Amino acid sequence: MSTRLRILLFVGVIIYLLILLSFLKRQKLNLKYSLLWIVSGIILLILALFPGVLIGAAALAGIEVASNALFVIAIGLIIIILMSLTSIVSMQNEKLKKLIQYNALLEKRIRELEDSR
Repeated sequence: MSTRLRILLFVGVIIYLLILLSFLKRQKLNLKYSLLWIVSGIILLILALFPGVLIGAAALAGIEVASNALFVIAIGLIIIILMSLTSIVSMQNEKLKKLIQYNALLEKRIRELEDSR
């Protein structure tokens, strides 16, 4: 991996982590949902600081160019984060459905109580 790419990756990861910490500080991002983002940033930082890890991973996977391995790792991290976010959205959707049903039952009870007067 070229020195230019390592420097660019390092600077990009530092900016990424600073933005992430800024979101956490301003409470625009919940800590429990940001753990995957933090882990992915740390993985990319390790790869930027220690290119031997990336070269070894590339050789192990049969990838000839280390920068291509970097793209594969980044895409894998993005897929994992997307799966996590999809899971969170699904859980929130289920909670919302239950809340709507509960609200409808309460409205029905209120109407029944008003009609019985």
